[in-house]
Amino acid sequence: MQTDDQLKTVVREAYGQIASQSKAYNEASCCGATSCCSPTDNPAIMADDYSQLAGYVADADLGLGCGLPTQFAQIKPGDTIIDLGSGAGNDCFVARHEAGPTGKVIGIDFTEAMISRARKNADTLGYNNVEFRFGDIEKMPVADNTADVIVSNCVLNLVPNKKNVISEIWRVLKTGGHFSISDIVLDGDLPANLLKAAELYAGCVSGAIQQDVYLGLIQEAGFTNLTLQKQKPIFLPDELLANYMTTDEIASFRQSGTGIVSLTAYAEKPAAPVKPRVQLADLTKSAATRCEPGSGCC
Repeated sequence: MQTDDQLKTVVREAYGQIASQSKAYNEASCCGATSCCSPTDNPAIMADDYSQLAGYVADADLGLGCGLPTQFAQIKPGDTIIDLGSGAGNDCFVARHEAGPTGKVIGIDFTEAMISRARKNADTLGYNNVEFRFGDIEKMPVADNTADVIVSNCVLNLVPNKKNVISEIWRVLKTGGHFSISDIVLDGDLPANLLKAAELYAGCVSGAIQQDVYLGLIQEAGFTNLTLQKQKPIFLPDELLANYMTTDEIASFRQSGTGIVSLTAYAEKPAAPVKPRVQLADLTKSAATRCEPGSGCC
């Protein structure tokens, strides 16, 4: 089994190469919206179309996302936004449009080639309120209580220690701030041989965890008003599955209802401390103990 550092090296090298490629090339590979991850007559199975969003910059769109987190981010003029795994700046530039000239956008990425491409895009556009910082989102190069809004698109699944990232999101968000994150999660248990197929996404889902575990980490960190804004299944065509599964295994998988899901989650950092969640077992135990008259418990 690879260590966390080894996994990060794999991701950094893969996305360093992607940074030098075009959206069309990436979409023709296993990391993009089409190709091996979807039927040729059903494009954009993984990625959503950014081109109709205000602030869209074609040179920043490498076709690598799995949702539209900025669409649900409730960005207001003057907000400070942080984009985790900002790539060439796609979500940053859309967020900048929403925040306006008085807002600020900070993109964080641990791939130097992506940072370089994003900065070049910002310079070409003449944007002085969009900044790209090199760094690991498990230890963000950002001060506490900086952001009003955090966005991220198909990135947390690439991170070995997701709990660390969620803790960092809490740290850098202002009290009352919120996040909108699109990501890949698992719905049910995938067969071991299917996990091999998932690796063909070049990291897009190989690090994904169960949806309930993912959402549980968010709640355990103290975030409130957790809402799933959008969900859609990621379809793996039979031609791809046939490389790893028999015909009977494919049929069984189709009938099982398990699979890979793209979701966009929204949650808030509350203004007041959140009381620890009470487990159902504790509630049951408490309910079973009645307060009798004269016992002194009332």
